[in-house]
Amino acid sequence: MKTSNNFSTTTDFILLGFPCAKEGQVLLFVLFSVVYLLTLMANGSIICAVRWDQRLHTPMYILLAHFSFLEIWYVTSTVPNMLANFLSDTKVISFSGCFLQFYFFFSLGCTECFFLAIMAFDRYLAICQPLHYLTVMTGHLCTNLVVSCWVIGFLWFLIPIIVISQRSFCGSRIIDHFLCDPGPLLALTCKKVPVLKLVLSILSLLPIITLFLFIMASYALILRAVLKVPSAAGRRKAFSTCGSHLAVVSLFYGSVLVMYGSPTSEHEAGIQKIGTLFYSVVTPLLNPIIYSLRNKDMKKALQKFLKI
Repeated sequence: MKTSNNFSTTTDFILLGFPCAKEGQVLLFVLFSVVYLLTLMANGSIICAVRWDQRLHTPMYILLAHFSFLEIWYVTSTVPNMLANFLSDTKVISFSGCFLQFYFFFSLGCTECFFLAIMAFDRYLAICQPLHYLTVMTGHLCTNLVVSCWVIGFLWFLIPIIVISQRSFCGSRIIDHFLCDPGPLLALTCKKVPVLKLVLSILSLLPIITLFLFIMASYALILRAVLKVPSAAGRRKAFSTCGSHLAVVSLFYGSVLVMYGSPTSEHEAGIQKIGTLFYSVVTPLLNPIIYSLRNKDMKKALQKFLKI
């Protein structure tokens, strides 16, 4: 802490995480360590299966491999620090460490929204425009879409985070969360700027809502096209190609929308923790399981890779 103009300015923060007895902290450490390792192995297996199986060298699976790579970094932006906090008595995170986590977590989350949207676009082309699919979804376009997702995702929150990091933080250093969340951070600023909070809220909700509507519109068109398929077998095959992606979208957006849609109450901090935990830690573990269980080609590739 440093003193200036009668203010106690914060140079680091305390992440409360999940307050409980020491035994409970150790139990949570073991639990989330297992979840983290399983997430790394599951998503890493998807990447390796796509890399080494020639049958999976198609836009759909290439996008899936990039998505799994994203999930590894998404969960890594929060869990290692959370694990360290479980065993820490002070639970302190430095000022720069807090804002780096803030930047990477929100940038990777934004990138995930864009990835889910282009994966829905890929399924739309494959089912609604099958004759033009290979000429439209070329390797060049696929690469451009992937690069665009990463670039836009990492630029989206850059300026607001730089602006917030330039603010002075006074008084309590305590953040009632397991990561550096903008809400608690803005509450610690010496001078409240409602416009800044509004801009950050708009930037957070804009990609979530617009890309979710884009995904739903894509699946509405897919559904219309599938219902026109004369044979039941053809309809089942069409649904099977996008069922996994729709399940992943439901998990991610379901938890995000429930969290943002929850009314403010005395349990708001607890709701935010559980909601954030689900879409940032649980879904990266469930996603590769969903893809491997519901997709025959991926299941065969994984069995071949793991030699099961």
